Formats: sequence, structure tokens, C-alpha cells
Amino acid sequence: MEESIPHPSHRSKGASDFLSLRTDEAPAGGKAGWLADRIRAAVADRRLRPGDRLPAGRTLAADLGVSRGVVTEAYRRLLDDGLVVTAGRGGTVVAAAGAAVAHPPLRSPGSAAARADRQTPVTESRPGGLFGETSADVFTALRAAPARFDLSPGLPDLTAFPRAAWMRAERAVLDDLTPAAFGYGDPAGTPRLRAAVAGWLARFRGIAADPDEIVIVAGVAQALALLARALTRRGQHRIGVEDPGSLGARRQLQHWGMTTVPVPVDRAGLRVDALRDSGAATVLVSPAHEFPMGVVLDGTRRRDLTAWAADGGLIVEDDYDAEHRYDRPPVTALRAAVPDRVCYTGSVSKILAPALRIGWLLPPRDLLGEVIAAKREADLGNPALPQLVLARLMDQGHLESHLRMVRRRHRRRRDAMVDALARHLPTATVHGAAAGLHLTVTLDAPPSAPVDDRVIAAAALAAGVKVQPLSWHRIAPGAAGLVLGYAATPAGRIEEGVAALAAVIGRA
Repeated sequence: MEESIPHPSHRSKGASDFLSLRTDEAPAGGKAGWLADRIRAAVADRRLRPGDRLPAGRTLAADLGVSRGVVTEAYRRLLDDGLVVTAGRGGTVVAAAGAAVAHPPLRSPGSAAARADRQTPVTESRPGGLFGETSADVFTALRAAPARFDLSPGLPDLTAFPRAAWMRAERAVLDDLTPAAFGYGDPAGTPRLRAAVAGWLARFRGIAADPDEIVIVAGVAQALALLARALTRRGQHRIGVEDPGSLGARRQLQHWGMTTVPVPVDRAGLRVDALRDSGAATVLVSPAHEFPMGVVLDGTRRRDLTAWAADGGLIVEDDYDAEHRYDRPPVTALRAAVPDRVCYTGSVSKILAPALRIGWLLPPRDLLGEVIAAKREADLGNPALPQLVLARLMDQGHLESHLRMVRRRHRRRRDAMVDALARHLPTATVHGAAAGLHLTVTLDAPPSAPVDDRVIAAAALAAGVKVQPLSWHRIAPGAAGLVLGYAATPAGRIEEGVAALAAVIGRA
């Protein structure tokens, strides 16, 4: 039996388990280029994905029976293309599937190649590039891509999650539960959490709601899915969306069969006159802190929008980060003004952590039954134990204390990013700094040399800085820009990340 086990010295030279590479397929004198091309092809057809680590150069060279310099040169070419990044002790990893194909490295502004790039802008339909596409999994791919500085929006300070308080509450909940509580529950959510959410919304958002009006959902994404199902079953397939507005929300609605109709946003918020002209009977808005521009819907627009709703329109209010405010007083939710014409949704994703997948939806009474039915069909209801733990944290004031603590921390990080942008990108315009967990910067560029923010985002990722291009969230053309999250990054790292980003933009 022992003789059937190959000795290491018997391993065939010129072949590797990695991508089934064989050097007898390489052209004479061109092994480095051949190896780089094989890795590019593996990224393009998704055998290699963002975050995958390439073999150590010494190991791969030994497997292939080539000099280490061949592998080093192949990896250098991939680094120059922005297809891979070095991650210190983590080695060399794939940065973004196909990014190098869709987004060549930025060239000097005066070069002929750079002028040609400006005349042929990258479009969303261009295949292969992470930032050149807006498919359903693009956010997953970006989250998986490694970076030294993650300035992408959407996260609170995850290191601040109250682990000790959560564990104490969980033990207390388990001590109190009867065996019957481990069975199937109400698909609309546990009564205790629905009551706790009603109290939270009354204190923080000015909303008076009975617990039986509240449906517990798996985040705002599921709230939009349930509403889309209910509305399309009624034959309502068109919904107005803010432009610019959340690409993720737009994709969610489209997945469930709705046609999204762009409604422009300006410095006063959603343009209600354009909404009326659009013919959409439903609209999705984020009035307290519009994503991504951070605009607050002003008083006149609020009155116009509620009047539009009173005429038969339906408002879907995405209150995704309204609890995070720094330089302005709280803005009352639209639901408080016209409860019978507003579907209100929020979550703890920006207060505690997205991983909890706990949010709430308050539809008008005439939609409530259909929404609960859709929730029952979807998953029979959220897991009960996390709901009860969260309810306990809310009831005992722990969530409110946590919010006050992270709000102070987020404000310091916001200030650090604003200061860093002023130092390193003084010509950029900063939007939405008064609240929330992100900033948006628009980039000034002459009409003769327009900037493509997707190219900049790809180059930034290759340089180790993760951001989102503003054009992802636009439907109509508009100024180029970047959406930058600050809440999940320490202040010192924000300074370094913005400096690295500015260096990339300076080469554009």
C-alpha cells in the first residue's frame, strides 16, 4: 500500500494544481506573459473571485519549474493592471473581477491615451468590470474585494457592537422563555419587539403607531421586497425613485417586478413637480438624509409631497440612518404627518449591525394584511430569539445609550474625513455632512476633460482604497463623484485613506 503513494520528488515538473497550469503550453521566452494571461482569464470567467489569494511566488515557481522571477514579473503585470493587490502577510489577492479589462490604469492627463479615454467613457453595460456594471451582485463583489482603506458607505462602527450587553440580554431572555416560545410565531414579529419598536419610533421619530401596525422584517431590503409584491399584485408596477438615489434599493424593486421611474433631486430634496409629471402613483424617498447626496427634504417640498400623497399617491419612506445627526435638529418622519399614505421602514443596521437583519415596516392599514401575507410566504417570520434580545435592549435603555456613544464616535470620524478632504481634495465639493454615516464628494472637471468616477473608483481600489462611484447611484447623467463612508474607519486611517485617494484623483 505504501508504494502506491507518490514520493514528493516524483511530482511532475511544469504543472501546478493552481488553475491546472502547464508550462508546456507557454511560448518560448514568454512565460511571464503567458502566466499573467492565464490568471486574467481565470478572473474574467470567475474561477478566481475578489479576495482569492494567489499562490506564493516561490511555491508557484517551484510547481511550474520556472524561475521565481517569471512569477514575480507576471504578478507585477497584474498589479500594474489593478487586477490584484498586495495584502502584506496576506500575499497577493484578486482585487476586482475584470477591473483591469474594463478600467485600464489612469494615465497622465496630457497623454494621448488619456485623451482617448475621455472620448470613450466607460458605460454601465461594458462587460467584466466591477465598477463598470451594476448587476445584482456588484455590492457583494465590492465588499469581498480587499483594500487597505475601506471607505465604502453603509456601515456603522462595527467594533462598537455591544457584545456584553447583547449576551446578558440573551441569557435573560433564555431564562424567561417557556418551551412554547421555541415554536412558530407570528410572521409579523414577536409582540414584545413590535411594542418596543413602537416606543422607539415615538421617542426618536415622532411616529405614533400601535404595535399591531408594525411588521418586523429582515432589513429595509426585505421591506421593499414585501411592498413590491403587495403593490404588483394590485397591478401597480411603477414607482418613482430619487435620482441620484440608492442603487441597491432600485435593484431590489426591479427584481420584484417594479419599474423604477427617476425623479430628480436638488438641494431642497425630491422635486415633487417632476414626480407629478412622471405619472408614478408610488414614490420611494429618504427625506431625513437622502442617499447619496445627504439632502434634507425642506419644508416646502414636504408640504408638496404630503399634498401629492393626499391626492392618492403612496410614499415609501426609507428612514435608513435618521438617528445619526450631528449639526442639525431631528427631522420628523413623514409617517408622522400622513400615516395613512406612508409606508415607513427602518432598521438597526446603521445603529447596531447589518448582520442582525432586523428592521421594521409600517404600511398603511389598507396594505397591512397583504404585507403580512407576503412576509408569511417569504419566511414565516424573522427568528424570534434575536427579536426578543433586541426588545430587551430597547426596553432597558441599552440601545439608546449605545446610540449616544456611537453618535459621538461617528461625529469624530465625520470631522476627520471633512478635514482630510479639505487638506487633500480642496477643490472637491462635500455633500451631506450634517448627518448620516457617509459623505459624497463631487469632482470639478472642465467639459473638455470629463472625469469618469468609475475609472477613479477602480484605480482607487487598485491603490488599496475602497469607495463607491456616484454614477452607480445616478440614472440621468450628472457630475462625477465618490460616495465615502467614514463610520467604520478610525480617524487616523481616514486621514491616510483620503490622502491615498487624493493621489489617485491627482493622476486622473
